[in-house]
Amino acid sequence: RGKMKRLSILLIALLFFGTELKAANQSIDELLDGFHSAAANSNFDDYFSHFSSNGYFLGTDAAERWSVEKFKHYARPAFSAGRGWRYLVLSRNLESVSGLDVVWFDEILTNARLGKCRGTGVVVKENGNWKIAQYSLTLLIPNDIAVSVGTLSMKADALVAPLR
Repeated sequence: RGKMKRLSILLIALLFFGTELKAANQSIDELLDGFHSAAANSNFDDYFSHFSSNGYFLGTDAAERWSVEKFKHYARPAFSAGRGWRYLVLSRNLESVSGLDVVWFDEILTNARLGKCRGTGVVVKENGNWKIAQYSLTLLIPNDIAVSVGTLSMKADALVAPLR
């Protein structure tokens, strides 16, 4: 009897955790899809509402490590002119740690000008809502052209001042 009771409790706990995980994943998918939609529609306020209060955006250039406040200054002119950015999600993976309070993700995206990209990041629960604490965008470079892209990148880096 004792074993059966413990097994029943374990099964109920697993079912509950599975349901909670599924709900969290759905909420995070909605958060990230809304984030991309707001950018595509140049909706400044909606876009930035997806970030946590201490969030960061890491762009494709090595100098692009922006706090949300700094990123707003960069993005405002583009969004005001209706020139947001459109990335279509091809696939997404979510992984959790610390129960359900922190989730990291990676997604493969496509963009009309840049081709395939990868977005990676961390989402956290802030005041009961999922928010993006860090989003990093990188270009996906096929291995057979990586050396030539790397060479071009090193040449471009030689033309600009070193990073501090």
